[in-house]
Amino acid sequence: MTATAAEQKDLAPGGGHAQRWLILGVICLAQLTVLLDNTVLNVAIPSLTAELDASTADVQWMINAYSLVQAGLLLTAGSASDRYGRKKMLVAGLVVFGVGSLAAGLSQSSGQLIAARAGMGVGGALLITTTLSVVVQIFDDTERVKAIGIWSTVNSLGFAAGPLLGGAMLDHFWWGAIFLINIPVAVVGLIAVVRLVPESRNPSGDRPDLFGALLSTIGMAAVVYAIISGPEHGWGSGQVLLTAFAGVAVLTGFVLWELHVPHPMLDMHFFRNQRFTGAVAGAILVAFGMTGSLFLLTQHLQFVLGYEPLEAGLRTAPLALTVVALNLTGIGARIVGRTGTPATIATGMSLLAAGLAAIALLGGRGYGGMLLGLVVMGAGVALAMPAMANAIMSAIPREKAGVGAGVNGTLAEFGNGLGVAVLGAVLNSRFAALVPGAVGTASLPAVLGAADGPADRERITDAFASGLEASQLVGAVAVLAGGLLAAALLRRAERAEADQEPGARA
Repeated sequence: MTATAAEQKDLAPGGGHAQRWLILGVICLAQLTVLLDNTVLNVAIPSLTAELDASTADVQWMINAYSLVQAGLLLTAGSASDRYGRKKMLVAGLVVFGVGSLAAGLSQSSGQLIAARAGMGVGGALLITTTLSVVVQIFDDTERVKAIGIWSTVNSLGFAAGPLLGGAMLDHFWWGAIFLINIPVAVVGLIAVVRLVPESRNPSGDRPDLFGALLSTIGMAAVVYAIISGPEHGWGSGQVLLTAFAGVAVLTGFVLWELHVPHPMLDMHFFRNQRFTGAVAGAILVAFGMTGSLFLLTQHLQFVLGYEPLEAGLRTAPLALTVVALNLTGIGARIVGRTGTPATIATGMSLLAAGLAAIALLGGRGYGGMLLGLVVMGAGVALAMPAMANAIMSAIPREKAGVGAGVNGTLAEFGNGLGVAVLGAVLNSRFAALVPGAVGTASLPAVLGAADGPADRERITDAFASGLEASQLVGAVAVLAGGLLAAALLRRAERAEADQEPGARA
């Protein structure tokens, strides 16, 4: 996209924005606040239950309202930022998120908090898609991989720091403080965005695809809800199956609509690009392996190894810390520059698979093997995730950067849910087979409580450890195979593009 005359003065000699690194810091701060609220509420559940007289269903909706609305609106938010201006949508996201946080912190009932969390989800969707699309606009090709690496680091940091921040806040303040702390961050971010971030949008001015936006929002929300509610209600229950079927049907309608509408929100022809398809497959599997693994490890640390919730959170932090260390030092970007995107993704996914295997084989009865696996997984995520996000964004025209960011965020949400569902189902199946009468990981505390003596408790924990081993090995195989496939597709796409360049040999 060509810069306007008003924007030319902001460009650095290399082609990027003169204040690009400062702008990156601002949008990463906004991004971190959104990501923290994905997990920060988990540690406040006892306080919410007592002070708001919240039922189990109320608590589930307090947590899920945020992620459901956010996941459902990602594509729509990305498309809106392309059409109406990325800076405008970033400002709108900060305002909506800040107002929602204020309403959540001052809520006096479960219904009020659920509604406020849904509003925060709207702001979160705008921020997640707009921050990545702004990164694409202000950095040139030589620095974009490093910038996206730092942006990806914030994702990992937010995922790990949410429970820790929530626990620290609840030790000193009431539960509403975990939301009110967002407000000064949103205000500072708003001022900085207005002063620093340049406006950019799709110059073609395509008409808004309102029906496509409606279909994508309903379809994604339904699929994500089915994945979230599956462990609680059972994957074969009518509620889960009906919701999943409805979501898939609506998304199928969305695809058909996008193929025929003159101005689609998501151009389905992007999926003919092998670079895009390979990066899509890899992005889903990185989220699949990381989120599914941590979901199970948190239970293992508490139920089998006996750690308190905050202690368990601290012991999963090495994964995020490894990602932060490698990306902030620019190691991932340098490796991409030297070996290329396909080789970097193959290496990263292989490390992620190796980390899962190490946890399976060495982490069943102690933390030492688990620590090794988490560090290796972190190294894999640090290499693969920024390279794949860059591949997705590079395969989409810069004027469609918001849609690309929406696709990237949607894939992460889908991979997160898929990892929890698949790896959780493997663990449940193995655990139930070894402990007759158990219905899965959700029943582990009850099964342990009903154990007939130390020997029986040891048999139960051994069964859970065996289920963990099986699930992590399944995850390792899926991540490795998918990573190699993604790398192969990307390599083939690069060769095809090289053959099409002027002057290439026939």
